[in-house]
Amino acid sequence: MPFWNTSSSFIFCVKGIQSSHLQYDQSTQSTVKGVGSFISKLCVLSDFNHCQFLSQVFLGALSFVYFAKALSGSYLKSTITQVERRFDIPSSLVGVIDGSFEIGNLLIIILVSYFGAKLHRPRIIGAGCLIMSAGTFLIAMPQFFMGRYEYERFPSTINSTVSISPCLQDKSQTLLSALEKPQAKINAGCEKGGSSMWIYVLLGNLLRGIGETPIQPLGITYIDDYTIEENAALYIGCLQTVAIIGPIFGFLLGSLCAKLYVDIGFVDLDSITITHKDVQWVGAWWLGYLIAGVISILAGIPFWFLPKHLPKPEGRKDSSTSSEQSEFITEDNKDHQKSYQQQVKIAEMEDFLPSLKNLFGNPVYILYLCASIMQFNSLIGMVTYKPKYIEQQYGQTSSKTNFVIGLINIPAVAFGIFSGGLIMKKFRINVLGAAKLSLGSSFFGYLLLLSLFAMGCENSDVAGLTVSYYGAKQMTDNEQALYSECNSGCACSKNDWDPICGENGVTYISACLAGCQASNGSGEHTVFFNCSCVGTLESPSQSSSAVVGPCQKGNECPKMFLYFLVISVITSYTLSVGGTPGYILLLRCIKPHLKSFALGIYTLAIRVLAGIPAPVYFGMAIDTSCLKWGSKRCGGRGACKLYDSSALRYVYLGLTLVLGTVSIFFSVAVLWVLRKRSSPQDETLSANGERGTRGTKSRKANFVNSDHLIQTTYWPEKETRL
Repeated sequence: MPFWNTSSSFIFCVKGIQSSHLQYDQSTQSTVKGVGSFISKLCVLSDFNHCQFLSQVFLGALSFVYFAKALSGSYLKSTITQVERRFDIPSSLVGVIDGSFEIGNLLIIILVSYFGAKLHRPRIIGAGCLIMSAGTFLIAMPQFFMGRYEYERFPSTINSTVSISPCLQDKSQTLLSALEKPQAKINAGCEKGGSSMWIYVLLGNLLRGIGETPIQPLGITYIDDYTIEENAALYIGCLQTVAIIGPIFGFLLGSLCAKLYVDIGFVDLDSITITHKDVQWVGAWWLGYLIAGVISILAGIPFWFLPKHLPKPEGRKDSSTSSEQSEFITEDNKDHQKSYQQQVKIAEMEDFLPSLKNLFGNPVYILYLCASIMQFNSLIGMVTYKPKYIEQQYGQTSSKTNFVIGLINIPAVAFGIFSGGLIMKKFRINVLGAAKLSLGSSFFGYLLLLSLFAMGCENSDVAGLTVSYYGAKQMTDNEQALYSECNSGCACSKNDWDPICGENGVTYISACLAGCQASNGSGEHTVFFNCSCVGTLESPSQSSSAVVGPCQKGNECPKMFLYFLVISVITSYTLSVGGTPGYILLLRCIKPHLKSFALGIYTLAIRVLAGIPAPVYFGMAIDTSCLKWGSKRCGGRGACKLYDSSALRYVYLGLTLVLGTVSIFFSVAVLWVLRKRSSPQDETLSANGERGTRGTKSRKANFVNSDHLIQTTYWPEKETRL
């Protein structure tokens, strides 16, 4: 950002001004006393308005923080499948980890909102950045305490000169005895492997949510208090734009780290026999969190040097809209201001229950709140598991999936949000028009999602799971179906997951279950021979060969993936167009003095009823489509190894569409109530949310002026939802 080179001089400039007018702590005074005194005189002699440039420095620092928090949040989404494989946990548990961010945010949101404005807001934001970075580092810590990642590989696929038959017909072979480790050794391996290390990821994300809490409310109010009114909306728009850019870099970082091996820097990479295209590959998921943590620390540094207060612009020195009072008022005014604040607090307490009753008695607000809750449930669940869906449905790698989402989907969302605001401004759309635009956006968006049902891939042919060993179609989760006459003479484990691809196009869970008698080569170039189960339906007794890795999905799957990308981008854009009109509708359907309260209820409801539960029950629903569960080394069920593609498609898209459809019904109800309340002569809804009601009590009118900023401040994490 261009003003970083000169930011330090302006920081000391305002510190000097503060030393002339304010009382502040001794540590700060001792740091800047000498330089501040000199710069103070310089500032007074120069044009005083130049020191307002410091508000732009604050804007730049806050933009960087917005970028940092959006980057780390989107990076978490990109590592869902990596975390699931590394810690061997189901999707439902990953959903709990994802929802812990919202829980952390809710723990202190009330304290921050109430006490934050009374304290040193920049330093609270700086402290929040440190907490956020600490949480990000904590997420990565299990990598340094867990044992090295061990993927399942038959010994012949590792660089070795020892020739061992995959089909262990002779149960006295040394391999079998080597696999039967003493129980003490297994227990030691369990402790080293850290089967419960995912708790650190959950706690780290919880801490990250706590640290992120003060950034948005305190940062926005600080900007509004100390900038010219005409610039406030522009500055807030800049913040939201930067917040959209963050997820792009987050997913691109996820794509880069997914290509790097999880234990990079800890093991000799030449000894790794799998690539990032392998189904057992786990990328360096932890590396991106270290990078995001460093960025959060750097983003928080400027706030420790910014002043608690800035000089107010000339046109706003007498304004009462600030969340904290100007320090440049006379002593006589201070007593009057103090008395006014006490009256306001008493009025607020008296008005709480009537305001709550008024708010929940507003049918437009209640219906829109219900519509938003259902829609955010749909969008949050869809976005959380979108990388997983693409990987499992279309057979894509984690790296390619994250790259596609970051480079294609996120820009479509940004363009959609911008288009919605542009349409509202260009055509001067009123509240009723905003409701129509929001409804139309949702309706056409979910129609496009409906078309994705026809763009799925068929299940891979996996012997014993999706097809029989002789090619007949079947679908079973019965592990006994993994055994057949062709491998009855082999001592195979049903818990192994080291897939190979037979020349008949069928995937086998392991070389042993394929009945392979010999192998040649090492690593990914290993070829298995004399595989008794690798036959065809016409000649089942004919033995054939197989190679390492699962078979690729059908020839139509790459084409279907391309169609999916096109529809997905158009859908993201269409749904995003309705975001801004919907938000304007929310602000205009309530009485002016209730806007802050209404937005608080709205934010709380979205976080509690959508942000926290959606990833959990989406994950539980996705788990129901699993065909083959992994087994943890220490016992118990691990992560899913193979999903039923058709069931996954119907569960993932079906749940998204059902929630979206319910949201549309609520939106139709909103439009119906608005039409009923609008008169033919004036189709605009009054700010009171009641037909023909214009006046308000004089005591409540004091709050009206302080609500103009709220109209552009908050749409919960709109930059990371799609």
